[in-house]
Amino acid sequence: MARTAVHSAIAFPRTVVVKTPIYLASIRIWESLYAAPFAYMSMVLAADGWPGWSTFIWITVALSGVRTLGMSANRLVHAKEDALNPRTMNRHIPRGLLKSGEVLGMMLVSTGVFFYATSQLNGLALALAPVAAAYVVFYAYSKYFTWGCHFFLGWALAIAPTAAWIGVTGRLDPEPVLLSFAVATWAGGFDVVYGCADYDFDQNYAVYSLPKRFGIGTALRVTKVMHFCSALALLGVGLWLELSFYYFIGWAIAVALLAFENTLVQADNLSKLHSPFFKYNSVISMLLLLFTTLAVVL
Repeated sequence: MARTAVHSAIAFPRTVVVKTPIYLASIRIWESLYAAPFAYMSMVLAADGWPGWSTFIWITVALSGVRTLGMSANRLVHAKEDALNPRTMNRHIPRGLLKSGEVLGMMLVSTGVFFYATSQLNGLALALAPVAAAYVVFYAYSKYFTWGCHFFLGWALAIAPTAAWIGVTGRLDPEPVLLSFAVATWAGGFDVVYGCADYDFDQNYAVYSLPKRFGIGTALRVTKVMHFCSALALLGVGLWLELSFYYFIGWAIAVALLAFENTLVQADNLSKLHSPFFKYNSVISMLLLLFTTLAVVL
């Protein structure tokens, strides 16, 4: 996604400026597409097919709300570091495209949207909504007190599959927790990789990261272990739920791409960190969703 956003001005009145594109850019909608397919995978598995338009819509609205809350909190909490870090100083708050009050407003609105959407699903979804909301805000602070902040980030995204399962069934079963573990280790592993890009900055600033604590080489090895665990967990989901061969075709493609991504970055060469293969991890999760759906409906 481009780091710049264009203000769209309406001809009348001239003083009105539409900032919606900036708001959307600030929460990085494309990155949202990484976790959403895993949520939809869980939704399809829980319903053993299509859950109905009402369930689908409210799960989508809930995902959008909590994602906006988490990303807005992250931008607000880290505005000071973002302004100093060369990798992030082009974000919206440091550039003055969004004010802190506007981002706080986004947090409040998205929280309300999230709670309302869960109320339209079932009682358990609504009861757990405050826990999910509190956690996605809390994880933004984790880099101030632990090098394990990457794992907090992974589990923030991993809420989606289990939440979608609850949205369909109204109960918490063990199967989606395994899928959530796969998401946590997948996303957390890549957050460790991106933490390597901030290694020099983190050394001179009061934040924590796994690369800062153990070095880039060790961090990249930890990522490989996490992604291996993710591959095993995804395999376990297919075996546990006795899915058809379509799922395992998707699993094999996803794991092959994941393994390839892990060869792109070396401890002494981070130049490929912004390769499209990293940017479009969401394509992999979409492929998993496609083959999971085929496994369920065919």
